Amino acid sequence: MVPDVSTGSDSRGLIVYLFGPGRRDEHTDPHIVAAWDMAGAPDPGRDPEATYSQLAKRLDHHVDLRTRELGGKKPPQHVWHCPVRTAPGDRYLTDTEWAEVARRIVHATGIAPEGDEKACRWIAVRHADDHIHIMATTVRADGRRPRTHRDGQRAQAECRKIETEFGLRRLKSGDLTAPRTPTGAERAKAERQGQTVTARRWLREQAYVVAAAVRNEADYFTVLQSLGIKVKTRLGPETGDVIGYSLAAPGDTNAAGEPVWYGGSKLAPDLSINRLRERLPAQETADRPRYATDPAAPWRHTTNAIHTACAALDSDDDAAAQGHLAAFGDALYNIAGATTGPHQAELRAAAVAFNRARRSATRADHQAATALHKAAKELAYASSEPGGLAIALLFAAVHLAGAAAKWHEQRGHEQQAAAAEEALRHLQAGYQQAATPVLADLAHRAPRATTARRFEQDVRAALPDHADRILADPTWTALTTTLAQAETAGHNPRRLLAEVGTQRELDSAERPAEVLNWRITAQPNRRTQAAHSRSATSGTSARSATPHPPATPVATRPEERSRHR
Repeated sequence: MVPDVSTGSDSRGLIVYLFGPGRRDEHTDPHIVAAWDMAGAPDPGRDPEATYSQLAKRLDHHVDLRTRELGGKKPPQHVWHCPVRTAPGDRYLTDTEWAEVARRIVHATGIAPEGDEKACRWIAVRHADDHIHIMATTVRADGRRPRTHRDGQRAQAECRKIETEFGLRRLKSGDLTAPRTPTGAERAKAERQGQTVTARRWLREQAYVVAAAVRNEADYFTVLQSLGIKVKTRLGPETGDVIGYSLAAPGDTNAAGEPVWYGGSKLAPDLSINRLRERLPAQETADRPRYATDPAAPWRHTTNAIHTACAALDSDDDAAAQGHLAAFGDALYNIAGATTGPHQAELRAAAVAFNRARRSATRADHQAATALHKAAKELAYASSEPGGLAIALLFAAVHLAGAAAKWHEQRGHEQQAAAAEEALRHLQAGYQQAATPVLADLAHRAPRATTARRFEQDVRAALPDHADRILADPTWTALTTTLAQAETAGHNPRRLLAEVGTQRELDSAERPAEVLNWRITAQPNRRTQAAHSRSATSGTSARSATPHPPATPVATRPEERSRHR
């Protein structure tokens, strides 16, 4: 059961909508199921003599009295509106049951506490099977305003109780870290314009993509503007520093033709200027990526940093763990942006889904996740996707998403755990699409039988406790090819197996050979490293000190701009 609290200032306009046909004639049999006074509330849905104006006048009675006391000035935002909707698949509720829901919601939110004879006037209108609209005017009979602080949270808490008592599907409890839900007006506007998402949601996703890719605060605003997004900053009166900002989507205007602005914190809590600064320096940094020697470095660095993040989730430092989850959220956007192929859609969906899992009531220690933050930024500027190493990164991301779901579940973060599970499903689908043909190709190019038997001996010597499971794994043949490639790159297979086999999750892995395959793939080429080291030693004096200019971030690609053209 989902309540959605909002406020406004037009009583009659809302009444016209509630009792009208709806935007697509979807309203059927609109009528009042509960009110502050059923006898005193005209019902235009059931009484042919009742009018919208009569009902508005009755609801506005205390508002009008207060307006005269204020010399003709109406109290601001005096209309309170809360649709309450059951979840898909829930049973049908009768009018009597919806009336009880309405009375409990107005009591819980402070609109009309039970037994309070001076409470606000309100009605609950039903015009569909699965929801009601509660409308109230927020001036009490004594002229005071109701105590509605945190009314949305209180409505949510009451709905959780109602779900249990009414035998309805129990939705996930929140912790005030979720982004704001688009209003009904925003959704209707998107539908009229033929858009699949609201301007608020589109701006939020663009802001996340850009924040994940850029290296400082100035670049954040510059890249957003390059996407056609309008940026308005708020400066401090004394220092002139940026203390806040708002964004407006291209072409999104109000009735007066002015841009519709959304503050950063109104898009998502961690998009406020203060939260952004925790992970984005205000000034340019000298630490820019250089890929002239090893284009695969960003992929390898990110894979290693994700393994470190997995270990952080096993620690007792929740702030550090939350910092790694926030950094992983950025990494997912950059992984999707740097990836090519049909699995890219699943990776983008995973990044969007994980946004709810990247923050919780636990304050993140972003400094603890510096390595993952830096690796994610490197990946945003990567110029190529190095085949198997990219899949090794996906494999690591799948494991971290699963660990994130368990971490949140253990701490009672219901919405975050569900979001991490959704991201995990997308990552698993993307991984399977990318990995299946590569593993098949590795198996097809397996070394001859004598070499495979030698590697089998290496496995039994290096990992005796896991050897039987590794050798019985269907991907063992593919692993022999990877071991042969590692040997060519300068690694000792037995020593390498012992090294990567001591890392986490091998005990619980359904396919331990597959785990080892991607761990070994992520190891650097020792012969190439040695050659680069010799080249660096001999050519230091001739090398320019100017850092390699970054490629265009993924956020500025043309396809990201198509939403509001």
